[in-house]
Amino acid sequence: MQRFESEAYRAVIDHGKDVRHCHLPAKLVQQMRKQAEAGYPHEICGLLVGAVREQVWWVSEVRAVANLNTDRADDRFELDPQAYQRIDRELRGTGKEIIGVYHSHPDCLAQPSPTDLAHAWDMLLYPIISVHQGKADQVVCWALNAEGKRFIRIDCADVQ
Repeated sequence: MQRFESEAYRAVIDHGKDVRHCHLPAKLVQQMRKQAEAGYPHEICGLLVGAVREQVWWVSEVRAVANLNTDRADDRFELDPQAYQRIDRELRGTGKEIIGVYHSHPDCLAQPSPTDLAHAWDMLLYPIISVHQGKADQVVCWALNAEGKRFIRIDCADVQ
């Protein structure tokens, strides 16, 4: 976890306050936590489904997606693009859309890395689940800041 204290890791965090927030029901957080524990010691990943209205991410579903990274699955994830496209097609005409990407950090903090920043898309919510010795710990939500250059912590209702 020392790497999270390095300048490169500190540089990806904006410590300001964001006006945006999210509604992420506890039952969905529990699903992500269980998936993270089942996938330990590898990173797991998935998609958040819902809607964004008036600066609020309203999460109504979480969908597990395969981590295609087999070389460094303990500290990297590669979201299956075919699963993303399939889920995106399924949601057409439903009033729901993909509004975020979640993943786990095995034996690390629930804060984004420089790799997470390099792959982040604007307007998406990024919950990170820390898993220590196989047990899910913190779940922290992040999004790109207004400049799109760093992650800022997002307050979420119902997250436990």
